[in-house]
Amino acid sequence: MRTIELDQFIVIGISIRTSNINGKSLKDIGELFGRFMSQHLIQQIPNKINSDIYCVYTDYESDFNAPYSTIIGCRVSSTEDIPEEFISKTIPAAKYQVYKSTGNLTESLGKTWEGIWSSEIDRRYSADFDIYGAKAMDFSNGEVESYVSVN
Repeated sequence: MRTIELDQFIVIGISIRTSNINGKSLKDIGELFGRFMSQHLIQQIPNKINSDIYCVYTDYESDFNAPYSTIIGCRVSSTEDIPEEFISKTIPAAKYQVYKSTGNLTESLGKTWEGIWSSEIDRRYSADFDIYGAKAMDFSNGEVESYVSVN
């Protein structure tokens, strides 16, 4: 784990409201990700900076136990020409702790987030995100970085 500071940036994507209660987020986010991939929605996002896929967790009601929004999308250079079914979200400048998940991503990402939830880190709860870059395309043996906003 390392700590970095990031400037604000914008993500355009599709979203859902969910919570971590009774495995709801696993089902909801899995379905959202499936829709994003199967409908090739990445191709409809204008002004992409690159083809990395962001899974953003934001608009927390309180902490990780309460409802929050998840956005699957891409980092963009502007919010011009957003397709109707998409939203834009500005991710605020913040300090982030960065975690790396490797191997079978379904298992390792779950373990990473369980570790974050059970830790004593001073979370900001503004926006957290996973980045699925080129190394994440093989879910059975990939790599994803998770960014957790901290105070």
